[in-house]
Formats: sequence, C-alpha cells, structure tokens
Amino acid sequence: MIAPTLRAIWLMLLGLPVLLVIAVLAPAFWGLAGAWIGILFGLILADIALAARRGALSVTIDPPSVLYMNSSDPVEIDLRFERGPLPKQVNALLETNAFIEPPAQTILKGWSNRRHAFSRTLVPIRRGTGRLERLWLNWTGPLGLIRIKRVERLDQDVPVTPNTRWVQEEAVRLYTRDADFGIKMQIDRGRGSEFDALREFSTGMDRRSIDWKHSARHRQLLAKEFRTERNHNIVFAFDTGRLMCEPLGGVPKIDRAINAALLLAYVSLRSGDKTALYGFDAKPTVTSNVLSGAGAFPHMQYLAAQLDYSTEDANYTLALTSLAARLERRSLIILFTDFVDTISAELMLENVKRLMDRHLIIFASFEDAQLSEMIEAEPKTADLVSRAVIADSLLKDREVVLRKLEHLGVQVIETRPERFSADLVSRYLDIKRREML
Repeated sequence: MIAPTLRAIWLMLLGLPVLLVIAVLAPAFWGLAGAWIGILFGLILADIALAARRGALSVTIDPPSVLYMNSSDPVEIDLRFERGPLPKQVNALLETNAFIEPPAQTILKGWSNRRHAFSRTLVPIRRGTGRLERLWLNWTGPLGLIRIKRVERLDQDVPVTPNTRWVQEEAVRLYTRDADFGIKMQIDRGRGSEFDALREFSTGMDRRSIDWKHSARHRQLLAKEFRTERNHNIVFAFDTGRLMCEPLGGVPKIDRAINAALLLAYVSLRSGDKTALYGFDAKPTVTSNVLSGAGAFPHMQYLAAQLDYSTEDANYTLALTSLAARLERRSLIILFTDFVDTISAELMLENVKRLMDRHLIIFASFEDAQLSEMIEAEPKTADLVSRAVIADSLLKDREVVLRKLEHLGVQVIETRPERFSADLVSRYLDIKRREML
C-alpha cells in the first residue's frame, strides 16, 4: 500500500491560502492554482518512482522452537532488497497473539550487501500456543512525500511451556557418568527378566542369580545378568480443570505438573520407553499418539504447551473411558489431578478402578501446604480456630480418598512442589526395577 506522508499533506494545505489569494486578487492568474497541484502530484509520482519497491523485499524469519514462561528468547528477522533503490530507514513492528507480549516498534538503518538482519525479544505472557501473526514494515521515498507499507504474514506457531530449561540439566545429571579421564561406558543392565549374559560370580552379587548348570560345566561359579526391560507405554494424563489451574505457591498446579511430567518424559524416552500425552477437563482436549526416542522430546513440549487453562470441572467418566478405549496394551498411566472432598472423588475412584483391571496407575497430586498451615497456626481468635477445624476435616477426607486409591493398587504420590519431580522419577524407576509393568 502507498499513502501520502504528513509532509505531502502539509504542502498541499500550505498551498491553499496562496491559491485563495490568487482567486480573490488576481483571478486572471487562476492557472497557477492548477500548476501548484500539478507540481505537487509530479513530485509525489517522482518520489514513488525513486522509492524502494515492495516487491523487491524478501523477509526471512527464524523463530525459537519453544518459549519458556518467566524467560525470554530472540526471534531473528532478515530483510533483503533483491533489486532497486534502498530506503534510508525501515520501521518494523512484529505482531503477536495474546500469549506473547508484542515487541516495541524498531527503526532499521543501514544496509550490508542489500540486507539488514535484526532480532526482537519475545516475552511470553501465559502458557499455550504463541503465534507470530504479521510483520508490519513501512518506509518513505527519498523526497519524503509517500509512505510504502508492506504486511508480511508470518503465521508461525511457537509453543509456550513452563520454564523447563532445568529438565535437560537435571536429566543430564542423571545420565552422565564421567570419569576423571574419558567417559565410562554405561551398560543398560538391571534386575529385569530378559537374559543378557553370564559373568563370573563375585562378592556382593545375588546368590539366586547363580547358574548352577553352567557353573558345573565350566567349573567356576557363573551368575546370570539380566537386561532392563524397555518399550513400555507411559501415558501422562493431565486434569486441566478448575482445581488444577489454581495457584500453588504463585504457580498454577498444572504448570508444576507439566514440569515434572516433562522431566519424567525425558528420562523414560532416554530409557527406551514410549510416551503419550492426554489432557482433559469437561471433555478430552489434547490427545497424542505414542512417541518414542529421545528426539520426540521437543514434540512432547509442543503438546504440553497446548494444555490450556480451564474453568470447568473434570469429567472423569468421559475422560478415563475415552483414554481406556485408546490404549491397546498395558500401560503406566500417570494421572495428574486434584480433588477437594470425598463426594467429588467418588466418580474418580470408580473410573480408576476400571482402569486398574488392565493398567498400572500413578495418582500424582500436590500436598496442600495451606491447609497444614491453618491447622498448625496458633489459635489466637475464634476465626482461626474454626479455620483449623475445617482444614483438619478436609485433610481427613483427603486421607480417606488416598487410602482407598492405595487399596485399589494405585501408586499414590502426594508431596510438596519442591519434591514432586524427584519423587515422580523415583517412583517410575522403582516400578521398572520391580517389573510391575
């Protein structure tokens, strides 16, 4: 789009008083009025001819693969004029959706080999799927009489996830086995049921692993080594309803659950298992196929970013029934959810019981520190006493539900947020060690 600048408009307006004086005092020279307008339009046409062409501009953008909450990452943008004159300066404005704070407008000056590369900082506002909508560009002609505008549609999706940069760091700490010189070889052996090799028995090994038949044949004690089983299905089921979206220590519970799940996803993918993600509130919202290999972790991050906040209550009957219909083999289902009383937990217990007939379930929830603080607070006033009584009643009801889950055979994890990730990974490793899958 080409539009006149304020300079052109002011020049046109400044000519009006002169034209009015000529029309009143010297009507015979009325042709000067037309000459003024013609000269101004000629200058505008000349400015258009000398200005940089819109069609000669090519735009290349390199957005980050993922954005993290409470952090920022740059997006790299490259402008290149293939031919024709170059503008003195270009005004650039990046348009984003509601998940990313819109960057301020920038003024670009100077060209190197007809190119100008710049970056803008993207700051996420909330978790979800961020989007780079458009890049607004405009520049003026050499005379400053016209402004050329170009809108470049980007349509680039950038998932916004909780700040999980520590996931790789923590996972690397778990998997790295560095020696003082070089790197030790890591052998995936464990207490599985798949036979791997025979080795000479040494002190400290389990005597039950001795193979007496081969020991007699070779005339020395030989013990069996077993390989750790792999290829298990790990399903992360997220309740994104109203209770899970409430803040806990200033951070929504669902975000804390995603943090822990991504760490476990990284560990399980590296261990040879397969992962899938499932989200629900009043109905299923996000579903994925089974993913395998460490290279699938970025896609897990993308899926986690699609778990949006909800104000609806979780429908366990519809959600868990749909999940059971999707699973074709025995899986480890990690259910991230919460409840407030025994009545609201009845439907959850009933549907979890159906899932336990075929699958293994981990019920992962956060310990409510606020209720504990109310109980432990010094009863100085009647209001504090009533709060402590109600909080104690809620905790007892919660304990009843958790005990019912354990009686069904469900693995229950209820801990404080700072220990949640570590306890979840430890429980997963313990399940594999005990061959419960």
